[in-house]
Amino acid sequence: MDSPAPDVVPLVPSPAATVLLLRDGTAGLEVFMVRRHDKLSAFAGAYVFPGGKVDADDAGYHEGMHLEQDPAQLQRALHEPELDAPSAVGLYVAAIRETFEECGVLLAYRRGIDDEEERVIDGTSRGLPFGQVLRDLGLTLSTSRLLPWSRWITPVASFNTTRRFDTRFFVIAAPPDQEALHDDVESSHSVWLTPATALGQYWRGEIAMMPPQIMSLAHLARRASVEAVLATARSRPPYVVRPMPFQDGEHRAIAYPGDERHEERTRVMPGPTRLVQRDGRLEPAGGLEALLSD
Repeated sequence: MDSPAPDVVPLVPSPAATVLLLRDGTAGLEVFMVRRHDKLSAFAGAYVFPGGKVDADDAGYHEGMHLEQDPAQLQRALHEPELDAPSAVGLYVAAIRETFEECGVLLAYRRGIDDEEERVIDGTSRGLPFGQVLRDLGLTLSTSRLLPWSRWITPVASFNTTRRFDTRFFVIAAPPDQEALHDDVESSHSVWLTPATALGQYWRGEIAMMPPQIMSLAHLARRASVEAVLATARSRPPYVVRPMPFQDGEHRAIAYPGDERHEERTRVMPGPTRLVQRDGRLEPAGGLEALLSD
């Protein structure tokens, strides 16, 4: 197994949040993805879900202002006893802020107004600082609709990045009266895809993806509808994934909980427990079929 040099102090993972924005399409469950801009220094060109690091201001709503739920409720929903309430608030706010900034979907509402006025608010507020939008329009963040799904922690010895993140993945049904669209700043393209279509395009080399997106799509591919995903999220705590990179013969590989090379022997998610890098592509032993079905 790869390990850092003895004199290197492992980086503490930065807290981050990612949102799996879901809808039911004509071909089944669809998820919104954006292509990271080629000019970015990290993961340029990769297809990801909207999200990013927690900003210093994100935890500033811990007094309850603009929150649909109180901080203690958000803390309990994450099932992380060691996490304090302001940090929990920061993760939820970051998830909603990044979704607004990256794809123009505002997961918030103003109490006492009708749907038509809500659409006008959403259409005119993109491009303004997030905190200003909330204050000026008196918005309440739709935290109860945002359900914790999983938690991914970048390993110390990752072979595809020198940065570490502790990312909470959330799932939510896309608001029916809003149109998601990439921002042309951090992302250059956006698309709604069924999980199977996204994985098929990745397998054929048409799009690039990182392991958390690949494995999250493999999980979603086993759910038929938005409600099926949300019901799963409500039925259990978010699972934690600590990928373990290692050398598999001449190839680099990543083991997930349940794999014989992982220190955690209990499987936490469906799909393959190992991805091996061959010819620039991470793939399971069973090929594309292993990503799509048990």
